[in-house]
Amino acid sequence: MAKRPGGSGHAWHGHFEPKRVPEGVWMRCDGCQATLFRKQVEQNLNVCPECQHHFQVSAAERIAQLLDADTFEEWYADLRPGDPLGFNDRRPYPERVLAEQERTGLNEAAIVGQGFIKGIRIVFGLTDSGFIMGSMGSVVGEKLTRATEEATRQGLPLVIVSGSGGGARMHEGILSLMQMAKVSAALARHNEAGGLFVSVLTHPTMGGVAASFASLGDLIIAEPKALIGFAGPKVIAQTVRVQLPSGFQTSEFLLQHGFIDRIVHRKDLRSALAQLIGYLSP
Repeated sequence: MAKRPGGSGHAWHGHFEPKRVPEGVWMRCDGCQATLFRKQVEQNLNVCPECQHHFQVSAAERIAQLLDADTFEEWYADLRPGDPLGFNDRRPYPERVLAEQERTGLNEAAIVGQGFIKGIRIVFGLTDSGFIMGSMGSVVGEKLTRATEEATRQGLPLVIVSGSGGGARMHEGILSLMQMAKVSAALARHNEAGGLFVSVLTHPTMGGVAASFASLGDLIIAEPKALIGFAGPKVIAQTVRVQLPSGFQTSEFLLQHGFIDRIVHRKDLRSALAQLIGYLSP
């Protein structure tokens, strides 16, 4: 009979509990399906170390990756969406917005302000796909318009990073759609004043965002393998009933066909933006 060392001689019927891996330590890559150590991916700017798949990142992460530390000053943070249509699908629109605010810590899908990138002062805006798919409602359009107008007034370069899979937000109807024209008009005035606008497209950039401000940059840069377009490829294929080309609506396909200017890996994006702004700013 087994005895515990130094024990009283009683039989020991115990057993070892296998150690459980804490939840969230590992993650699966959407690109190559490899199982990855989450901390390693985060240290790699949320890029898969195996296949270089670029995971989506939050607004806070994007600001930390691109701008000089502690230089970002947010503007218009108090703007909140209304409920002009009394929209209700599975839940009332105000409830949906509140739930998204609590879940993401954001007030809306867009953040704008000013900051420095390698010592260069810029006006910076971005959309976060985590908040109602980064869709463009009236607040998103208003923030981007005001930021563009402020860049024009101060003579500063403007950078907008788009991560919007939702296009124009259906919950606000025509008031959402009109943001496409409003932001585009502000960008036209910025261009007429000699201002520089660099548009950065990330996965996904779709719908009314891709059809408006995201495609209007003096320079259009995209991350690798980002999905960029108006309607999604599955919708197009089912509508026109044709086999779409390989890689359709990816960054690489769009670069080949002249829609974007450069594809830049996330680890090089900060340096590339600073270099291009330094060359092209008035």
